[in-house]
Amino acid sequence: MLEEKNDNLSRHESETDGNIENNSVESTTTVTESIENNISKETTAFAAEENEIQPSENKIVENQNALDAISDTNAEESEDETLKERHDIPMQDYDTLSLEELVEELKNLVSNEKLVSAKDHIEEIKKSFLAKYNHLLEEKKEEFAAENQDPNEEFQYHSPLKSNFDKYYSIFRDAKNAHFKNLQTNLKTNLENRLAIVEELKELINPQANIKDTLKHFNDLRERWKNAGPIPKDKYNHVWNNFHFHVENFYDYLHLDREARDLDFKHNLEQKQKIVARVEELVNEADINKAFRELQDLHRIWKEDIGPVSREHRDEIWNKFSDLTKQMHDKREVLFENQRGTELENLAKKKDIIAQIEVLATEKVNAHSQWLAQIEKVEALRTAFFSSGKVPSDVNEETWSAFKTAVRNFNSFKNSFYKDIKKDQNDNLSKKTALVAKAKALQESTDFAATTPIMKQIQEEWKQIGHVPRKYSDKIWKEFKDACNHYFEKLKEQKSEENTEEVAAFDSKKAYLETLREFQLVGEHKADLDAIKLHIETWKNFGKVPFPRRHIEGKFNKILDALFEKLNLSKKDTEMMRFANRVDHLTESNDSRKLDNEKIFIMRKIEEVQNEIFQLENNIQFFTNTRNAKKENSIVLEVRKNIAIQKETLGVWKEKLKQLRNINIE
Repeated sequence: MLEEKNDNLSRHESETDGNIENNSVESTTTVTESIENNISKETTAFAAEENEIQPSENKIVENQNALDAISDTNAEESEDETLKERHDIPMQDYDTLSLEELVEELKNLVSNEKLVSAKDHIEEIKKSFLAKYNHLLEEKKEEFAAENQDPNEEFQYHSPLKSNFDKYYSIFRDAKNAHFKNLQTNLKTNLENRLAIVEELKELINPQANIKDTLKHFNDLRERWKNAGPIPKDKYNHVWNNFHFHVENFYDYLHLDREARDLDFKHNLEQKQKIVARVEELVNEADINKAFRELQDLHRIWKEDIGPVSREHRDEIWNKFSDLTKQMHDKREVLFENQRGTELENLAKKKDIIAQIEVLATEKVNAHSQWLAQIEKVEALRTAFFSSGKVPSDVNEETWSAFKTAVRNFNSFKNSFYKDIKKDQNDNLSKKTALVAKAKALQESTDFAATTPIMKQIQEEWKQIGHVPRKYSDKIWKEFKDACNHYFEKLKEQKSEENTEEVAAFDSKKAYLETLREFQLVGEHKADLDAIKLHIETWKNFGKVPFPRRHIEGKFNKILDALFEKLNLSKKDTEMMRFANRVDHLTESNDSRKLDNEKIFIMRKIEEVQNEIFQLENNIQFFTNTRNAKKENSIVLEVRKNIAIQKETLGVWKEKLKQLRNINIE
């Protein structure tokens, strides 16, 4: 069966009977002239081969766009044979992905996919990533300019995301460069080899040569042609058509027998009918892009692998194939139109988002918290912008530029506010720096009673001071926190030691309390009073006890109360001795607040007693002014007695207040 034949058979083929006879071969001059005449019409022959038998002019116009689309793609894939090995990877709308997601997608493609399959996707990822990253970089520069007034300080910004992106893209770029460098070298060599084969093919037409040797040489040339490799896509159609043209002329020259030729025509027709049947199925395929790619492969097989068919079937089979191709092309155009409609909807959404950002860039707010709310709104709009999908390519740059301008205007408006409060932040920095210096100066102090209130006051002042410039915030806070922590850790250690002493004091007082219960008065007032005072002094010297165990002080006071009663002291003396013991405990605590509270309590008691005395004296006047009161009755006497008691109590409270006022706590 004949191989690699073309529909553009010459007139000689249709006229000859197909029998090869030794003495019926045309003269060299006649054949050569025929070939030269055909070569002079090569351009027409190429077009005829591509379309087999030209349909009507209107048909050509209607179908040409579809055929050109297929032809261009096949020429490109023939240039780089690795493109035939690629598989379809869904093309995402990378504009909707975040920087983190784009880097992860790039990593997956570089690590797991073939170069030819992922090439277009990686370039789309690069375009989306750099657009977003450069926009982010511009914002960071504007923030830096707003916060830093020092002209000598250079802007620096490092992003781990950008480093990872550069790493994975470099891997892709190096592989791509190596691939195309090797491809360009091979394309040039392969083109030279194929052109040389065509030249050799021309020289085969030699009536003086042995027919067996000529056929063997012809088959060798065809095998070399198959293995010659890819050539530049702009040369593809011309070189293929030229080769097939000379193959057909060689067949004409050989006068191949008609029976063998008809068998070849029949086989080729069956193969092309199978292709037409498959295209009819593809027209109804739901995945239009997948179907169109298979259609491209079928066109390549039709042109490169299957030879011509008989003239009676050429128009019919080609026109059917061409019409189906146009139907597929039209469906693809409808798909593109639908995508265009979606892109227009996305454009409207993005324009609305830009308009909202432009409004926010004019709303004046005067507080940091309000600006945080505005910034949050812009971030939400930014996310919505990137998530709203692709827009028509002819307005993509314009839309992106409008978005960047709107965001930049908002940031400039925001930064102008923070420039205005820059002075306040610098003042705050000076105040906090002074507090840091004060805290550091006190952090080694061991005078905990005096230093602790100061350190607490410093911390309160720190809380009242506002923000400082962001680049100093972490550093100054760490210095302040370290100084405070250092001091309060020392205070904690000191209190831990004090707690040990307080537990020892409790144990001593508990043992002494048992001894005191056995104490007996001797009956001599002065000696007994001195003994009681000695017990009080001894008790005081034991020191403070832990706060949860202060109940032992109450037990001690009960024993004292019993001893005072046995001494038969006056009520005032007894009360003052008890109060002196209480004052000793207050002064031991070194807590001025407790002493102040005690003074306030006593002053209130003095006021209450004075009011009581005033009321009682008013009552006496009522009774003594009565006409019938010849002498004081029992009620009056009781009131006078009560007044005397209250005045004595008043004297005790005043004495207590006097003692407190004479106490000075360092």
